[in-house]
Amino acid sequence: MKQAFHTIHVSTHGPGLYDFTEKAAEFVRAEKIADGLLTCYIRHTSASLLIQENADPDVLKDLKDFFAELANKGMDYRHTAEGPDDMPSHIRAALTQTSIGIPIKTGKPALGTWQGLYVFEHRDTPHHREVLLHFIG
Repeated sequence: MKQAFHTIHVSTHGPGLYDFTEKAAEFVRAEKIADGLLTCYIRHTSASLLIQENADPDVLKDLKDFFAELANKGMDYRHTAEGPDDMPSHIRAALTQTSIGIPIKTGKPALGTWQGLYVFEHRDTPHHREVLLHFIG
């Protein structure tokens, strides 16, 4: 049994989904562990992680639009210290995931044909997000 850690840095430029599938796959390949589990964990409370379709960009746009409507800036939030987009971002993050697990088989993430790994940025301004990877196998 072996384990390894790595941090991926993802720069965002406003709400949307940012693909980090290849960065995660590169880390897995470099560790030369054939089978195991890759855990991805985002170290933020106003962004989240998703496994989502990577073939049609309209899926990502529709998800962004849906979550923007679901938790919008028009409510009378108490938490406003970091701007009007902050509390809706916390709600969107709470409704999605901060951690996901991906099986690794024969040295590759066992994702489906149309699946990719994404940071889902919920804030309006650019951010530098960190995704901690933990690989064990």
